[in-house]
Amino acid sequence: MCWLCDARRSPLARRGFLRAAAAAAGAAALAPARAQVEVGPLSKLRTLVPATQLEGAAAQQYGELLAQARAKGALAPDDHPQLRRLRAIARRLIPHALPWNERARRWRWEVNLIASKQINAFCMPGGKIAFFTGILDQLQLGEDEAAMVMGHEMAHALREHARERIAKTQATGIGLSLGAQLLGLGDLGRLAADIGTQLLSLKFSREDETEADLVGLELAARGAYDPRASVTLWQKMARAAGDNGLEFLSTHPSGPNRIRELEANIPKVEALYEQARRAG
Repeated sequence: MCWLCDARRSPLARRGFLRAAAAAAGAAALAPARAQVEVGPLSKLRTLVPATQLEGAAAQQYGELLAQARAKGALAPDDHPQLRRLRAIARRLIPHALPWNERARRWRWEVNLIASKQINAFCMPGGKIAFFTGILDQLQLGEDEAAMVMGHEMAHALREHARERIAKTQATGIGLSLGAQLLGLGDLGRLAADIGTQLLSLKFSREDETEADLVGLELAARGAYDPRASVTLWQKMARAAGDNGLEFLSTHPSGPNRIRELEANIPKVEALYEQARRAG
């Protein structure tokens, strides 16, 4: 019998994860750490898009995605070993998110696992994380490598790359077809509400990807995950680039430059990793 068949979600387990994540994040916020990797300030352009509307749209799409997976018997139960491992990783990374974005204080973080051959994972605005089993199984990710994926995806949300992409799309006059006139929002508010249906296919810039790599590298190192796993992760991605179903690389292109950038930044976070490992 498939481990996902007829699986039922546990509200108590989900609430317990949210409480633990919030408590840990609050404790870490008491002494925010100085960043070791170098990234620029958050884009001011992103403020053209209402964050609350975008996060609300993301939460709605995330809920719909989970409902669809549940209906197909593809949503992992709370006691599934891979999901438990992913949530344990999140509990170690989330406490270090707040210094990167004050909004994360109000996010209701979630982590879920969906049975799919797709090599993919994401973190939507507002902290909604999902992994597909394909990225864990087909790439045979170790715990440190899975933490690098999660840190990278969390960084996209913390740096508000989706919000910035949407603002730039609107500002350059490309525009998008909207269907939210009844929401009573401004133009960009409607855009933010409607874009939730497109968040999973949103493509970030090279600069966005570099930021997510570096911020994710630091998040994972502070969570006591070996930063050298970032290199082995992207080496695996590069080897898998020619395979069918590598959805992750359609929005996260790999290449030697990416690996070299990570290698250059690993020394900046090694002390954080060693300190966190000793403390753990």
